[in-house]
Amino acid sequence: MKTEKNNINNKIVLTAMMLLIIALITACSKKDAPAPDAEKTGQFSIEFDNIVGEETLGFEPRVYKNAKGESFRIKLLQYFISNIKLYKADGSSYTVPQDDSYFLVNAADRTTRFTKVKVPEGNYEKVEFIIGVDSLRNTMPVEKRTGVLSFNPEEGHEGGGMYWGWNSGYIFFKMEGYCDLISDNQQGDPTGNKQFKYHIGGFGGYNAPTLNNIKTITIDLKTAGIAQVRAGLRSNVHLFVDIMKIFNGPHTFSIVEHPNVMFSEYSVNIANNFPHFFTHDHTENFVKSEDEL
Repeated sequence: MKTEKNNINNKIVLTAMMLLIIALITACSKKDAPAPDAEKTGQFSIEFDNIVGEETLGFEPRVYKNAKGESFRIKLLQYFISNIKLYKADGSSYTVPQDDSYFLVNAADRTTRFTKVKVPEGNYEKVEFIIGVDSLRNTMPVEKRTGVLSFNPEEGHEGGGMYWGWNSGYIFFKMEGYCDLISDNQQGDPTGNKQFKYHIGGFGGYNAPTLNNIKTITIDLKTAGIAQVRAGLRSNVHLFVDIMKIFNGPHTFSIVEHPNVMFSEYSVNIANNFPHFFTHDHTENFVKSEDEL
């Protein structure tokens, strides 16, 4: 009987010791994040992960089908992200300096999916940005449009043709592809290549009001993880960008009926679908290397 009691006691002691060790390991591995110091800066990025419906975006010959039942293939996708702004819980905000806040996401080059900036340390619960290029930068002298905005006026925008030379304005969103249902007439694709093209822009006009398709996107980070920016580390907000929503957003339309939309009134309908592209999937904090993302 005594031996049995000793065995039970030994098991209890062993279990207690194991629980203590686990508690100590957990305590060591889950150190509290240091309090933010507004005098310091850390790296912050938004990751634009392009998808089509529930699939990772793939270029042609990959086939997708929209809500109208039309099969289509994508050959090109690019869009501008600019004017990044972050908000804390108390309502205070930080606006990234404009010169550092223009990015061109090119789906054919995954290295462009990150918009990397430096911001003051802090816990940010909301992020805001623009799809497109604001009117101020659209009207600046050419020599002040640097980085992804730089272009040769004689040859068009060098970052992928995202500029209308004839209209003196940036194309905010460009998507091109193929749909075999497109006719060969003037309203379709008279080249016979069954191509669709959506080049959406318009910043409001220089001297007279014109189309304004600039869209401000606001992402609430509280549900899927706030951004905790700290010096020497990186916080990355991972967004899924569902390109299918260009067809299947609040304004659902047919490729066959609208195979080519550029600087026209109908472009407003497509631009109104932009805010519905984005879903916040998660946030990675205290990242030491991009290899971790």
